[in-house]
Amino acid sequence: MARRGRVELRRIEDRTSRQVRFSKRRSGLFKKAFELSLLCDAEVALLVFSPAGKLYEYSSSSIEATYDRYQRFAGPGMNVNGGDASTNNDGDPSNIQSRLEEIASWSLQNNADDSDATKLEKPEKLLTDALRNTKSKKMSAQQNSGAGTSGENANGPRGKKKRGRT
Repeated sequence: MARRGRVELRRIEDRTSRQVRFSKRRSGLFKKAFELSLLCDAEVALLVFSPAGKLYEYSSSSIEATYDRYQRFAGPGMNVNGGDASTNNDGDPSNIQSRLEEIASWSLQNNADDSDATKLEKPEKLLTDALRNTKSKKMSAQQNSGAGTSGENANGPRGKKKRGRT
């Protein structure tokens, strides 16, 4: 049997072909997530947003419980994105407010215009984390109010539709 060789990975220009490929690849991804969960007794959660903004999800247990477990793992002692442990990623508005006040006071005290790049990394990270938390809260609020994605969910090895939270 002849091998296909390397396949060039690039964006599929034809919209219909791209949608068909997305659907097939998504189904394969959900199948693999199911197999990993079943064969290895792993806790798996998979979220996929389509180009149209629809949400497809698979979880071997509760997706909320898996996310909470992830948050505990990535909590104050460890940042899975490679940062240090100096910032806490909880989305408490008062915490975000205190971070912004810390950045403002630092900027005034250290004359940010004359600072080098290494001194500006900490405030940049604080701002990035605050922005990420704000966006996350916004998406959550939009999804809970029904103004976000259309909320089509998938659960199971073949991407079977499951009614539930959107």
